[in-house]
Amino acid sequence: MVKLLGRGEYVVELAGQPADGHFGLAVKDYAHSTAPNRRFPDLLTQRLLKAAFAGRPVPYSNDDLRQLASHCTAQEDQASKVERQVGKSAAALLLATRIGERFDAIVTGASAKGTWVRILQPTVEGKLVQGAAGLDVGDQVRVELVATNVEQGFIDFRSVSKAAY
Repeated sequence: MVKLLGRGEYVVELAGQPADGHFGLAVKDYAHSTAPNRRFPDLLTQRLLKAAFAGRPVPYSNDDLRQLASHCTAQEDQASKVERQVGKSAAALLLATRIGERFDAIVTGASAKGTWVRILQPTVEGKLVQGAAGLDVGDQVRVELVATNVEQGFIDFRSVSKAAY
């Protein structure tokens, strides 16, 4: 479900303009602030709120805020990429000694780029490099682990049979 919603994005909503709010929380007025000592967007929000509460002018121009929002979104996207890569590499390392083992799986993605499956024990996703013809998202399949690459975070399976579990 989260994948369907898409990634979050930092935006500037100026006073007097319509605000989109937060879709997931179903609120119009929304500001995200969690731990200002850990995340720069939260620090910016805190500075803006402190200025407003103290009756001081805002510490950033509208153009500065737009640039900062864009920068924070780009940085968060980069951090997410690193996080995904670390997760993939960890999964590949976990399975590295299990080449040749067979697993029950569900097809989680099927496109021109390839077909992906998620095995159930342990819950890990990898690419179906052999036997993907005719499979679609949601299909249950029995797969065999054929290769892992920890550095690249690759986990390759081949289809053994359609599962009946």
